[in-house]
Amino acid sequence: MERHRKQSLRQSFCHALEGLAYVVRYERNARIHLAVALLVIALGFWLGLEPGQWAPLAVAIALVFAGEMLNTVVELTIDMITPHHNAHAKHIKDVAAGAILVNALAAVVIGLLVLGPPLLRKLGL
Repeated sequence: MERHRKQSLRQSFCHALEGLAYVVRYERNARIHLAVALLVIALGFWLGLEPGQWAPLAVAIALVFAGEMLNTVVELTIDMITPHHNAHAKHIKDVAAGAILVNALAAVVIGLLVLGPPLLRKLGL
């Protein structure tokens, strides 16, 4: 059995960046998540958030985006294994998509809790 050559750290990062680029390029929902994340970040800077306020936002953004990437892995794998319609394959994809929905809804709640009070203060409400 042939042993796999170890990749350099640089190669590992390049492959990871290629995966990230793939998801952004080909997955509409990933682009939506990215656009919302950039808006949240811009709003956070405008509101002058403290470091402790950034932490839950950063975690929420990372979890939603990483989840979207894992959902893409599930979809690509199922499509590769089961090229024809299959009820079980559909359920697998639906459950993976549902997990992202749960992540996204939790991120919205976190965003409202973190951004809401300073936004209301900034608007004088």
